[in-house]
Formats: sequence, structure tokens, C-alpha cells
Amino acid sequence: MKNREIAKLFEKMADMLEFKGENVFKINAYRKAARVIGDLSQDIDKLNREGTLRDIPGVGEGIAKKIKEYLETGQISKYEGVRKGVPDDLLAMMTIPGMGPKTVALVHKTLGISSIAELEEAVEKGRLRDLPGMGVKKEENILRGIALLRQSGERIALGVAIPILDEIVAEFKRRAKVQKILPAGSLRRMKETIGDIDILVTGHDGRKIIKAFTELPQVQEILAAGDTKGSIIVPGGLQIDLRVVPRASYGAALQYFTGSKAHNIHLREIAKTKGMKISEYGIFRGDRKIGGRKEEEIYTELGLAWIPPEMREDRGEIALAAQGKLPRLVEEKDIRGDLHVHSNWSDGSATIEQIALAARKRGYQYVAICDHSQSLKFAGGLSERRLLEQMEEIRRLNEKFSGIVVLAGTEVDIKTDGSLDYPDKLLEKLDVVVASIHSGFKQPEEKITARLLSALDNPHVDIIAHPTGRLISSRPPYLVSLEEVFAKAAETGTALEINAYYDRLDLNDTHCKRAAEMGAKLSIGTDAHHTDQLWMMRLGVAVARRGWLEKADLLNTWSVQRFRRFLSGH
Repeated sequence: MKNREIAKLFEKMADMLEFKGENVFKINAYRKAARVIGDLSQDIDKLNREGTLRDIPGVGEGIAKKIKEYLETGQISKYEGVRKGVPDDLLAMMTIPGMGPKTVALVHKTLGISSIAELEEAVEKGRLRDLPGMGVKKEENILRGIALLRQSGERIALGVAIPILDEIVAEFKRRAKVQKILPAGSLRRMKETIGDIDILVTGHDGRKIIKAFTELPQVQEILAAGDTKGSIIVPGGLQIDLRVVPRASYGAALQYFTGSKAHNIHLREIAKTKGMKISEYGIFRGDRKIGGRKEEEIYTELGLAWIPPEMREDRGEIALAAQGKLPRLVEEKDIRGDLHVHSNWSDGSATIEQIALAARKRGYQYVAICDHSQSLKFAGGLSERRLLEQMEEIRRLNEKFSGIVVLAGTEVDIKTDGSLDYPDKLLEKLDVVVASIHSGFKQPEEKITARLLSALDNPHVDIIAHPTGRLISSRPPYLVSLEEVFAKAAETGTALEINAYYDRLDLNDTHCKRAAEMGAKLSIGTDAHHTDQLWMMRLGVAVARRGWLEKADLLNTWSVQRFRRFLSGH
């Protein structure tokens, strides 16, 4: 959790420095450190004790000193200096999707706007449209951004919640004697955002278990501490609830608290027609309990196959369970390779060799290096010459390594006119070509759709990355006819990506389900920019499972030999 706290502080420092018009290199240094530290899988406190902070990509001497200061004192003195002259209300404005520090500075200095409420009023009166770089469209986008911010409320991204849960559970297991422990709620269903975390445990002494839970070092506030339930607040304002459940009712409680509400209501309706009742304590016929120790018993007694938690949204899964026709959902162990990773040749932080070793450690057969193309200068996009040099390095590494194949690829930009950022004669030399949109997000639907269809028609494009362009925390999807995109992908045999980066998860669950129904193939890529982000494959698999995808639906469940046959025939 210290990782996230420090990352947020550095991100805020970058925002405040940009608001003040400070040196761009200093701003970018804080942003890079925030991104890398926020996604580290290692505990930064442990790295500090080991004296290896400087080994973290993007952490120089100055950043390392600030990290040490925070870990030792709980604050960064430089932060308070940077914060002078930037009230909390202005910081809040910078979190609005579509705003950013420069826009906040503009409206604050020219119009005296100092809060979200004042901004919304000014937009509604049309006061922003005549400012430099603004206009009616920008005003509309700001209003949508405010609505998106309010809609997100206190929910946090799944990819933020999972590391917190893993840390809490690991520490809790060291301190308490529990027999079974599992998350429930929206996190167990792997929804892309969650409100809080529910954990169910069994054990012999509920009071001792709750006491151990409320005394965890991560606890900032105790909301409740009884004999069977405890609630705490951890850094970031996240609430975690723990319930101690009798062993005989554990399965029933797990089913009940996993939800979703619509799924559970449907089950209760079925139970009623069969003369049964379901509760968190079990499934009953009259007063006689007929199941509840295991979760499967709830479904079996209703004449259903057990339904994976990710499918429990009442979207037709119960009918399939009654017919014994549930899909065999893909699992993380089925993944043979990561098809979208960035190296330090563009805006990543790891060498290709480091990526290859990390991928091999995860048990992969292959990994695709897909650095940015030449137009994306802000992301270190590779010129044609540099891409050829990278391909040669990958060839040398493949001669050196065993147990992993590095695929030479690119994330080639689909430009605003629909053309690709590299010529076909260069693309045909690559093992894998991933194409994506990084600009022109505000183009009309027909224009963006045409850009994607054009890329899908290119015989050298193998995968379309993050097809809707959304960022969960800050950017709505661009306007696009996904039905046309899915149909064209199925026609051309081009795969559509489930981007597993925690703030994208794009395509989302319902989209990838529809794409598969229309005959399109899909792939999962982490879009990792350093090796500690490779774990996010877990999130991509979760999206695939929520989209009812099976192993056969995803390219990167294939062996390297089969995947290469697909590439050569595409």
C-alpha cells in the first residue's frame, strides 16, 4: 500500500508543478516514478530496507531520497512546498477527465474558477468556449468528464484492489488462525471497479480472528469489531469487511455475498418454485437444511451446474447451467504468451532481455515486443531505422535464449486519416503487428469506425489494440460502431485485443462476449511498460471470463507453433 501512497503523491506533485508551469523534465520525472512505483509488485518499504530503491526504473537520487523520507516520516517536505498556492479544490478539478493541470490553470487564471461547482456553472453559461484552445466541443467534454467523475464515486479499479487484497490476506494469515478465506462481492466476480472488499473466513474463535484483523498494520480506522464481523479502512479510503462464518454455512455465505443481486434474486425465484429457501446460512426445504457447507450444494439442489463467479450477472448463465451447457472458461494457466509489451526502446523501462526472462519465468512460450511507432514522439516512438535495429536485436536474443521466443512486433499508430504509421514493406518484416488509435479521439463515429476498418483490412495487421480507447479513471471511449468492427474482424481474421492494463480493460466484458459471438478472435495483452506489470494478465483473463470466453477464443492460449502458423497465414 505504501507503493500506491507514494505514487499518488508523486502524481499530485507532477500535476501541481504542471499547473504552475514548471520545468517539463521535472514533471515527467515525477510522472514516470509514479507510474512505475504504483505498479511495482515488490513492497517499496522492503526495497528501501534492502537499499535497492535506485534499481527501480525512473528512480534517481532525488526521487529515492523523497521515498525514504516518506517511509521514515510519513510525509515528503518537498510536497508541502510544491502544494503552496494550490488549494484542494483546484487539485480536485485536475482529476476531471478531459481537464488536466494546464486547462485548470487557464480557467483559474483567466476566469477565477476555483472549484468543480464553479467550473460546471461556467461551462453551462458558455464562458469557456472563447478561451485559447477551448470551444463548444471542449465544454461538452468537460461536462462529460464531471459526470464521469461523479459516476465513479468512491469505486476503485480492480487492478488497484487486488494487490491490496493480496497484501491484507497474506498479513492476516500470518496473524490469525483461519481455516478458509476467500473474497466475495464484486471483487470475486472480478468487476472492473469495486466499492469495497468483502472477505469470508471460517475459524474457531471469531473474536480473536476479528481482533487480529483490526490490528493489521494497514488499518487506518476501525469501523466495527464484533464477534463475527469487522470493518476497517485502509490507505486510499478503501473499506474492507471481514465476516467469520460457521463452517457448515460457508458455501451458502460465499454464494450469497458474491452476488450479483440480479443473479441471487433469480436463484431465489427458482428456489421458491421448488418449495425451497436460500439464505446466507444455507438452502432449506421447509425447516430442514439440505445444503450450504459447499457453494456447489446451493446450485446442485436447484438443479443447476455450479456457475463461475465471473458469470453471475443474470445474463443468461442460469439457463445454461440448467441445461448443462455452461462454457469452459479460459484460465490464467491456459495463457502461453503476452502479445503486447513495451521495452525501453520506446516508453517502457525494461530491456528486451529482461522482458524475455520475466516472461519465461511466468511459464510463457512467447512474448511480443510492441513498441510505439514513429508518430508517437512523446512515447519514444521508433523510426523505421530504429525498428529494423530492434528486429536485429530480437533475432540475436532468440539465438541466445531457450524456453522463450521473443516476437518482433510493433504497436503501429492508426493515424487520423486511417493510414498506418509504417509502410507495408516494413510491417511485413515483423512477426506480429498490433495497430491502435492514439489521437483524434473526438472525431465523429463514422470517421473513427472507418479508421479501424481500414486497419482491419490491412493484411499485415494481426491485432487491434484497446479498440475503444477508454481509460476507466479518466477517459470515456471514443464513438465507434463496434458491430461493424466486430464483423470486419471476423471477416479478415484479425484479432481484437483485451488490453489487460488495469485502467483500460478494453475491450470490456460485454464487448468481448459480443465479438466472440460474431466470430471474431481475441487476444490478451498487458500493454506492460515494465516487467512488474506482466501480472495484469490476470485482469485480462478476468475480463475474458466475464465475457464467457473459452480457451479456443483467445490467440495467446495457442502454442508458439500454432500462433506462428496463424501469423504466417494472416
